[in-house]
Amino acid sequence: MAIHTKLALALGLLTAGGLISTQAQADQLADIKAAGVVKVATFDANPPFGSVDAKSHDIVGYDVDFANALAKALGVKLELVATNPANRIPLLQSGKADLIVADITITPERAQVIDFSTPYFVTGQQFLVPASGADKLDAYSKARIGAVKGTTGEQALHQRFPQSRVLSYDDIPLALTALRNGNVQAITQDSTILAGLLAQAPDKASFKILPDLLSKEEIGVGVKKGETALLKVVNDELVKLEGSGDAAKIYDVWFGPQTASPQPRAFKIEAQ
Repeated sequence: MAIHTKLALALGLLTAGGLISTQAQADQLADIKAAGVVKVATFDANPPFGSVDAKSHDIVGYDVDFANALAKALGVKLELVATNPANRIPLLQSGKADLIVADITITPERAQVIDFSTPYFVTGQQFLVPASGADKLDAYSKARIGAVKGTTGEQALHQRFPQSRVLSYDDIPLALTALRNGNVQAITQDSTILAGLLAQAPDKASFKILPDLLSKEEIGVGVKKGETALLKVVNDELVKLEGSGDAAKIYDVWFGPQTASPQPRAFKIEAQ
């Protein structure tokens, strides 16, 4: 009887400890508000989503504008944490970032380790190749192809073209350098990122973007698992930005007709 009592007591303490732990973890929204700052992981070398402005030396971009809107909705200051694709989730899980707003595609694998907001951007993977290269995607099925490490583009290549040789790089400018040097015959990234990259390249006439999509990508804000209160604030603000027209205005700043990389906006931010 005493053994059973001790076992029940031990299980009770474990359950209580688990509840306390869950409550502590699920209170990140309160922690952010108490600190008066939200730490957002974003790119500093991935235009037009996030890159360092040559004049101000600040990180600017589509993602940064959304990060600013989310900080405003939370009523706190914004602290940007520069990242690359491979470091996004580790920064969130380690607590060095509260949110990921860094062109991160929603995938089932990632959704097992972090939670995602409703998509605030929709795009597709495309190829950037030399101007003299073949126009069809399948022509590169056995080619050397550059991708950014830790991205869905890297994964999609292995699935779509298993006979290709995929070379991984820390960021898209390094991948472009490899294409220039002939180390790879094509590079892949989100269509809008490739358009932005090409627009800024001094030798842009030497390259072209293939029209075919390798895959469709839905981009969301990354939130630590179980942070339902924080996720709700993020989702509510994204839908609110769409309803007010501010989301479309942000899009036009970076992808509108007057930009270096114009792309039509073929999506709306909707509650899911």
